[in-house]
Amino acid sequence: MSSMTDIVFLLLVFFMLTSNAPNALDLLLPKAKGKSTNTQNVSVTINKNLEYFVNNEQINKEYIEIELKKALEGQEKPTIILRAEENVAIKEAVNVMDVANRNSYKVILAVRPK
Repeated sequence: MSSMTDIVFLLLVFFMLTSNAPNALDLLLPKAKGKSTNTQNVSVTINKNLEYFVNNEQINKEYIEIELKKALEGQEKPTIILRAEENVAIKEAVNVMDVANRNSYKVILAVRPK
């Protein structure tokens, strides 16, 4: 009976340790209606501190085009999911959209559902 208790205890410890691992950035997105069914190729995130992330890796704003080219290389329909926090100035999001336009990438703006 004690071996069963040991196994349950080990499983409990394992799940507690693995459940606290952060796998996404915590952002407060703007609200909107509508949904998208496209698959996500690359995620670009801009937080309220104007820090840029490509697939959860922080990068310098000046290197956004280079990083996107590397990430979307060889994709048939390159798509960028743009996540800009609610209070981020629109010019920051437009910078990413300009890069996408120059390289013929599709951009989807992520929002919270209403």
